[in-house]
This record gives sequence, C-alpha cells and structure tokens, in this order.
Amino acid sequence: MTSSRKRARTYDPAKIRAALLAQFGHVREGVRALDEERLARPAGLGDWTVRELAAHITMSLDVVSRQLGLPEPPAKELALLDWPFGTAARAGAIADGTRALAAAHPDLDALYAAVEARATEDLATAPGDRLLGVPAGAMTLADFLVTRTVELVVHTDDLNRAAGTDVPFDRQALAACTRLLADALAVKAPGASTEVRIPPYAVVQCVEGPRHTRGTPPNVVETDPLTWIRLATGRAEWKAALDEAKVSASGERADLGGLLPLMG
Repeated sequence: MTSSRKRARTYDPAKIRAALLAQFGHVREGVRALDEERLARPAGLGDWTVRELAAHITMSLDVVSRQLGLPEPPAKELALLDWPFGTAARAGAIADGTRALAAAHPDLDALYAAVEARATEDLATAPGDRLLGVPAGAMTLADFLVTRTVELVVHTDDLNRAAGTDVPFDRQALAACTRLLADALAVKAPGASTEVRIPPYAVVQCVEGPRHTRGTPPNVVETDPLTWIRLATGRAEWKAALDEAKVSASGERADLGGLLPLMG
C-alpha cells in the first residue's frame, strides 16, 4: 500500500452526507428510466451488463448501513488518502457479489428504494467519528463517506456512458471525488515540480524536481473533472486524452502517463 505522508484535506461531514444521498437519488431516477434493452447493454467494466452495474451502485451506499450494524472495530488503521490504492485487490470479490445481487433483485427500483431509506435513517444519527471496519483496516464514518462519494460519482459516469443516460452530478459530490483523486496523485508522486489543475475543484503539486516558487509553473497539467476522474480510475488513457485535447500538458515533467491510473 502507498503510504500517505500528505495530510488529507478536510471534508465537511454534513455536506458529504447530503451530497452522497443526493447523488444516489439522481442515479435512482436514471436507473428507473432504463428499459430492458439498455439494461442488457455491456457496461464497459469486464463482462458486466448495465443491469449489473446498476445493482453494484447500490453497494456503494448499502455498505455503510451494513458496517454500522457491526461492532465498532478497535482502532483506526486506514488513512483516507491510502484508500484509493487498495481498491484493485478487491475487484474479484466485488464482481462476484455484484452478479449475485443483480440476480436476486430484478426490481432495481425497489432495491434502490430500500437501500436509500435504510442509509438515510442510519446516517441521520450515526456520529462522524464512529469507526467502521473496511477490508484494509478501519476508517471513521466521516472518511468512509468520502470514499462512498468517490465510488458513486465514478459509477454514475460509467452508467451515463454505458446506458446513454444523463444522470446529473451533485456539485459537492463531484468536487469531493475530484479532490480526493488529485490528492492521491500527490501522495503517489510527492514533489512540487508539476502543478495539476482541475478547475474549478482542485490544484495540486506533485512529482519530484525543482520547486516552483513564483510566476507561471514550468510544468503544468490541466483537465476537466470528468476527464481527470476517468484518467485516475483507468477509464481513459493518458495518451488518448492528450491526442483528443482533453488534457493539456506543458513541461518536461508534465507527463503523468506512468503514474496513472491511481485506482481500478
């Protein structure tokens, strides 16, 4: 696991809770409008269909309720900025659980309604410093909700691209996802020679080399939030994004291709 030496930025717990539930509501509306033809389309994630992707999205929120129903673990072990680097190892188990969930719940709207109601009730009273068990250790509820927001935003984009939907992004949710993945890059490649700009949500410095102090930085990367999220999660390739002018990169230390993706 990549060790986080960077101090994680703080996220307002109330805003993150609201953003998470709002984004889940947006996705529920989008899934409700899908017909059987679109549900049967490939999701672009392994061999999943859109139906399986839609079922999987509920797991992003339902895991909060399930963890709150378990005893509190003894100690906090996993830092928020370490979380992105541990996701790929769980891909196999997640895929198996997703297929089982989709098969067991043919009525997706009923599944979304149950998950949404349960999580809304649980989050109304659970304190942010409550520890939850996660595969790599334990996290506070406040930190865990940031990771859930990242998962939900990433999969909202997956759904839109696979099913042709236009599910909107809650602004606070999109901002949190962009910022966490930008900060993860700074953890993976610490330094201050390159400035990565993702307006309007994030600016980070990374990559070892001469530190920039004044004027225009010599190495600058700039892109939009969704392109950044796709690059950071392996949905898009660095060279293709450059060729399509979705990313601008100037300077000898502005090539991030070898550092991406950050999570799978």
